Amino acid sequence: MPSGLLPLKDIEEVGYDRESGVVWLKQKQSIIHKFEEIDKLVSYGTEITAVVETGRIKKLTGVKAKELLIWITVNEIYTEDGGKITFKTPTTLSRTFPVSAFTVPEEVEPAKEKGSEATEVKEAVAVKEA
Repeated sequence: MPSGLLPLKDIEEVGYDRESGVVWLKQKQSIIHKFEEIDKLVSYGTEITAVVETGRIKKLTGVKAKELLIWITVNEIYTEDGGKITFKTPTTLSRTFPVSAFTVPEEVEPAKEKGSEATEVKEAVAVKEA
């Protein structure tokens, strides 16, 4: 699953039952997040529960997506070959989007200057010799 699928804040509790695959998350307050790439609003309640399997989230509660003027419950999410992710509702309606729309870019460490790396090596050698 993509790293930015559940952009929750102020998480108070996280749980996972390995045998059943049940996961629960509790946050201080519900939030609304906009996925810019696909121009969609998603609401995350204070408590989110789901059954998790490889490439699939089933029996999802606490997540709604805004479609036109109404909020629709999302109860299943799964990834497909070809970089697609599908969201299903209890009425079996579904929408498919590119996985990239839900991926958070990894933070890259700033590159060290060449001069500072050489200085660090010289300092380490000086300490070792002393």
